[in-house]
Amino acid sequence: MTIQTLAQPDTHQLAALIKQHARRLGFDLVGIAPASPSIYRDYFRAWLDAGRAGEMSYLDRRFEERVDPEVYLPGARSVVCVALNYHVPLEPLDASESEHHGRVARYVLGNDYHELVKPRLHALADAMRELAPDAVTCACVDTAPVMEKELTARAGVGWFGKNGCVINEHAGSWLLLGEVITTLELPPDEPAVDRCGTCRRCIDACPTGAITAPYQIDATRCISYLTIEHRGPIDEGLAARMGDWLYGCDVCQDVCPWNSKALVAISPELRPQFPTGTLDVREVLDWTEDDYRAKLRGSAMKRVKLPVLKRNARIVAEHQSRRREGSCEQSTSSSR
Repeated sequence: MTIQTLAQPDTHQLAALIKQHARRLGFDLVGIAPASPSIYRDYFRAWLDAGRAGEMSYLDRRFEERVDPEVYLPGARSVVCVALNYHVPLEPLDASESEHHGRVARYVLGNDYHELVKPRLHALADAMRELAPDAVTCACVDTAPVMEKELTARAGVGWFGKNGCVINEHAGSWLLLGEVITTLELPPDEPAVDRCGTCRRCIDACPTGAITAPYQIDATRCISYLTIEHRGPIDEGLAARMGDWLYGCDVCQDVCPWNSKALVAISPELRPQFPTGTLDVREVLDWTEDDYRAKLRGSAMKRVKLPVLKRNARIVAEHQSRRREGSCEQSTSSSR
């Protein structure tokens, strides 16, 4: 795919052409942010030092690059921020099946999002260099050391919500993010306006109290962190609150009012491999390594290795067993 060219386009024309091409590539949202240092540098440093990142030591290893795009890409002037909606409707689960099924976060239900977003970002970066041959570009997904949520909010794509997610007033928060950092000096968009207001549904709904205050997350309490990033045993008190979450957690997004009319993802690659958004934890506990590779082929769920996935499945199974026992006790009591 080639980008429309203009004879010596000015920066506003460049920006318009870049955004146009981003949409042609399938991105739902696009905006441009200045490549300036993070305004949250001191907060992020204190957050790391307080141990709020848990075992995610990679967040600290390239700290200076993470908090300043120009350290990551010398000469950086602008960041083109894109978002791809991944919200898909899920098939209802039969009540009898739900007793043994663990929930999976929506963002990994389709094909590995890295393999979906990254080629499109590279195509966008190529098009930008076509327009401005002297430009240097660097495509980034969530594995790169960038403060992508801050940059995305700065680019006007969405605001940084109280639950730590980027929220767009039309698309909600089911968004896969990506960036192209460039030495091109492009006119930035207006930052997104925070529309969370007085709402605190996400804070009140978080099962483990991981949203310790508006816009403040203790990752070590977050179910997504516990089921994906944390490799060892899970604290019993937290495990008891994990509910049916086998991989990740969507509670704070499920209750967000801005997601009540979320758009439906268009990309066929994002259609769920598991239509109900769940897996039978009894089967997961019996998986061999071959089963694991076959069942999760092409899925970002392979971020979690089989032993950790089985640990999560045991916690879900124990939770469901206690729930069934409680129901039986209530039934027996009411029949007396």
